[in-house]
Amino acid sequence: MSPESARRAEVAGYTNVKVFHEGIPVWKKAGKLIVSESAALKDLMDKDIAHVLIDLRDAGEAEKSFIPGAVSIPAKDLSVAKDKFPGDKSAPIILYADKLDEEAFKAVRSWGYGNTSLLNGGLASWTKDGGKAEKGKLATIISYVPKPRPGEIAIEEFKAIAEKGSPDKIILDVREADETANGMIKRATNIPESTVKNRLKELPKDKEIITHCATGIRAENVFEDLKEAGFKTRFLNAVIQIDKDGKYEITKK
Repeated sequence: MSPESARRAEVAGYTNVKVFHEGIPVWKKAGKLIVSESAALKDLMDKDIAHVLIDLRDAGEAEKSFIPGAVSIPAKDLSVAKDKFPGDKSAPIILYADKLDEEAFKAVRSWGYGNTSLLNGGLASWTKDGGKAEKGKLATIISYVPKPRPGEIAIEEFKAIAEKGSPDKIILDVREADETANGMIKRATNIPESTVKNRLKELPKDKEIITHCATGIRAENVFEDLKEAGFKTRFLNAVIQIDKDGKYEITKK
């Protein structure tokens, strides 16, 4: 977990809390298992964020009840379904079955889809958490049309601001201090996500604030907070790794 999450866990009474400092980008790069929760899938749906949802159960079973938007590709047929998947390898791919199917996850990851995850608890958890289900024939063709999230800045524009600066924009790094100790973009300002709401007076109202973190998740959270507080803002929705010299590498999610 992140340093901030670790601190919260310790406050909650947990005594054997570990921090994986390399974070999710390194975890993904290593091909490790990623599990997502129903809330994350609901967030994708609510925000109309393009994704691919695959029902791995046998077609007959899936037709009895399935998550809206799911495409039926039974696990037994997955190995020959590679050509059905989108050309954009950054597409979020969510797989679900009655239990976590690690073999299916490994197969899709081996095709280069770095944003693949297994839905924890499958359909049962989805409906338990209040998600709607449908009955009938599922789609068998994947349709994936990526589109930017509201408030997302293009990677090339972010790079231009980071390299040359801008008189009417600032880059706000919302990672925790122990993360930024390993490197920050030159000219960026650091206010951790956990403290932003209490430090709004430190931010200029006459400039656009471009937020970033390590993966885009915290940056988007702060973007929402700043927008609600009346700031002009956008966020970087990408994985960024920064070294001690401030050199960085940005990877599209």
